[in-house]
Amino acid sequence: MFKAFKGIHPLSWTIIVGTIFGRMGTSMSIPFLSIYLIKSLGASPSETGIVVAVSSLIGVFASFYGGYISDVIGRRSVMFISVFGWAFVFIGFALADEIWMFFVVNALNGLCRALFEPTSRALLADITPKENKLLVFNLRYAAINLGVVVGPILGLQLGLSSSGGAFYIAGLIYFLYGIVLVIQFLINSQMGRKAERSEADKLSLAGAMRVTGSDRTFVYVLIGMIFCVLGYGHFSSTLPQYMEMSPDITDGAKWFSYMLSLNAVVVLIVQFPLVRMASRFSPITPLIVGNIFVSCSLFVFGAFHTVSAFLIGVVIFTVGEVLMFTMTDVLVDQIAKPELRGTYFGVFGFNNLGNVIAPLLGGYLLDIYGSSSSVLIFTIVALTTAFGLPFLLLGRRHMHMQQVQEEYAEKM
Repeated sequence: MFKAFKGIHPLSWTIIVGTIFGRMGTSMSIPFLSIYLIKSLGASPSETGIVVAVSSLIGVFASFYGGYISDVIGRRSVMFISVFGWAFVFIGFALADEIWMFFVVNALNGLCRALFEPTSRALLADITPKENKLLVFNLRYAAINLGVVVGPILGLQLGLSSSGGAFYIAGLIYFLYGIVLVIQFLINSQMGRKAERSEADKLSLAGAMRVTGSDRTFVYVLIGMIFCVLGYGHFSSTLPQYMEMSPDITDGAKWFSYMLSLNAVVVLIVQFPLVRMASRFSPITPLIVGNIFVSCSLFVFGAFHTVSAFLIGVVIFTVGEVLMFTMTDVLVDQIAKPELRGTYFGVFGFNNLGNVIAPLLGGYLLDIYGSSSSVLIFTIVALTTAFGLPFLLLGRRHMHMQQVQEEYAEKM
C-alpha cells in the first residue's frame, strides 16, 4: 500500500488535498442554501427548488463542453479559469440579497463546477498508472467526504442558515487552491497541456457527441446514473426543505448539519471495505445495489419522523452513495477511448440532470402536498430513483457481451 501511495503523482496529491478544503468550503455553505432562502428571504419551496436546480442545469450542458475543450486546449487552462472563477462565485453568494441574484450566482457556480470536475478527473486519469487508478479515484472520493465531515458543522457554527458569512471563507479557500495549482503546474510544466495530434482535435463538438452517443454501454450507464443522482440530489435539496418546514422536527437546520457530517463519517468508515468487495464484480454491479439502498433510505426519511430513524436512514443512504459513486470514475475510464477521456468524463456530467430534477420535483411535491404528506412525497422520490435499475442492468449486460466478444476476437 505504501508503495502505491508513493507512486501517486504530486499533482494528483494537490488535487486530492485541494478537494478536501474545497469541499469543506462548499459544504459549509451550499447545503444550507435552501434553508437560507426559505428562512431569510421568504422564498417558497418551488422558488428555492428553481434556484438550487439552476446550478445543476447549467452544469449538465457545460460539463460536456468543459471536458471536450480540455481535450483540445489542455487541462491546465480549463482548471485555472474554473477554480479562480469559483472563488469569485462564492463572493457573489455572500453579496447577494435578492432571490434573482442567488439564481444568477448559482448558475455560475454550476458552470465552474462543470468545467473543473470532469477536467480534474480526466487529468487524474491521464497522470495515474492503470494499477493505481482505483486507489487515486477513491482517495479523491474520500477527500470529498473528509471535507464534508467538517464543513457542515462549521457552517452551522457560522450561522449560515441565517447569514452568508461562510461564503467568503469558501471563496478564499478556492482562491488559495488555485494558487497552489498554479505553482504545481509551474513545477510540472508539461502536465495538463494540450496533447499533440489529439484525436479530439479532429472531432467537432458534434462529432465527439456522436462518438459517445453511439457507445451503448456508456449511454445505458449514463441514463441509469441520472436516476441515481436524482435520488442522491433529494438528500441536499428536498430533505432539508422538509426538515425546515415540518412541524414534527425542531431545529431542522441543526439536525441536517449533523446528518451531513454523519454521512461523511460513514463514508470514511465503509468506503474502502466496500470498494474492496465491489472490485470483485463488474463496476456496474455496485451502482445497481447502491440505487436500491438510496431508494430505500428515501422511503425511511418520509415514513419515520424520529431523529434515530433519520440517522438510520443516513447510514442506509450513505452505503448506497458509496456503492454508486466510488466505481463510476473507474467505470468511465474503462469505457472511454483514451484520446477522448476528457470528452467522456464531460458527457458523463449529464448525470447531473438528476440534480436538476430533484429540487424541482421535491419543491413541487412540498408545495402541492405540504410537509404533512411526507410518506407520499418520499415514496414518489424513492420510486423515481429506482427507475434507473433497468438501464443499469442493460448496461451491465451489454458490457458483459462486449467483453465476451473481445475475448473471442483475441483467441481468433
